[in-house]
Amino acid sequence: MAPQAIVPMVIERDGRGERAYDIYSLLLKERIIFLGTPINDQVANLIVAQLLFLDREDGEKEISIFVNSPGGAVYPGMAIYDTMQMISAPVATFAVGFTASFGTLVLLAGTKGKRYALPNATIHMHQPLGGAQGQATEIEIQAREILRIKSMLNEIMSKHTNMSVDEVLKHTDRDSYFTAEQAKELGVVDEIVSMNDNKLKLLGAARLTALPQASAPVLAAAN
Repeated sequence: MAPQAIVPMVIERDGRGERAYDIYSLLLKERIIFLGTPINDQVANLIVAQLLFLDREDGEKEISIFVNSPGGAVYPGMAIYDTMQMISAPVATFAVGFTASFGTLVLLAGTKGKRYALPNATIHMHQPLGGAQGQATEIEIQAREILRIKSMLNEIMSKHTNMSVDEVLKHTDRDSYFTAEQAKELGVVDEIVSMNDNKLKLLGAARLTALPQASAPVLAAAN
């Protein structure tokens, strides 16, 4: 039997009493979304729903997405990407830990000038992966689709970075790993958050001043 995920719970106190939030819900209140899993349909639906909700709440106030993801499926990932481009609220993105594959595309799809990496983040790129079986015609159809996706993703990466399509092709031909500094040179991120930076100011998140009102997190098993 697999162990349950452990999700910190935070108790907020105000004049009306106490309220318990899981840490992700509390962050969502402060317009912060955390992408920390592989991207699949369920994860993409949650991210899209959060983006739409926050944009409806205030279409001018910044949304922050922290990315620590190995990537995942392209079609669900494109749902996240297209929603980020569609909403009117600016979206700041942060690379923490490891952003790979479509996780990197989410990172670079943030609002220009608001894409950040922590100093020890690793950014990874590669071309789309796929496999097919069945009749020759079916395999040919799948191969054409993979090539279409590859071309589409290369164009998107070139659009949001300093790289030409040819440079994107070179970096994604095989697995490529970049430091935060290298990612900045390529235009994947705009700034590196140094250890001395006030991350709350960088976030533009005076909104986080509400957080000290909450008590220390308590660990609880997620349902």
